[in-house]
Amino acid sequence: MGKLSQAIAEGDGISVLVHAQDGRSAVDAERQGADGLVAHAAASEVRAASQLPLLHLGSLDDASGVAADGVVLPVDPAAWDEARALGLEPVVRVSDSDELERALEQLDPEVFLLSPRPDAERDVLEGLLELLHDVPAGKLAIAELHDARAHDVAELERAGVDAVLVGSGDVAALVPVEPPEV
Repeated sequence: MGKLSQAIAEGDGISVLVHAQDGRSAVDAERQGADGLVAHAAASEVRAASQLPLLHLGSLDDASGVAADGVVLPVDPAAWDEARALGLEPVVRVSDSDELERALEQLDPEVFLLSPRPDAERDVLEGLLELLHDVPAGKLAIAELHDARAHDVAELERAGVDAVLVGSGDVAALVPVEPPEV
């Protein structure tokens, strides 16, 4: 289990991963209780600002160059093998049930990034819940919901999502509050 999946799997509640735009937003997210960071263009700056697990949304070369812990990939066996060879935890992005099925057949991934395409018939939250239904038990599911609100995160947690990827902002409002110890 990699640093990223370990951060997502440990604990009782849903983990919050924050899309950090730069070092400042990474520090803010960490201070507000984020469990991990997601970065693209400013990944080096984000890595330098925080030691939280880092999921990279760019190329494999860029991900290994910034010491990311994981990298988001499409359903592509060659990229999957290359990520593992570079010491990166591969996370497969799926947008629909057909893509999810292909990922299971070709890659058998441990971690899925559920990222449904918006359409007129359903909202993104509904699409996430539909995709989650097809994720096998024992696999980790990250729901991509950039404009999540606290009640969305609570609904995803109740449904069994392991982590939610959100945009930067008021992260503290989304981080589940641990019940007091008795």
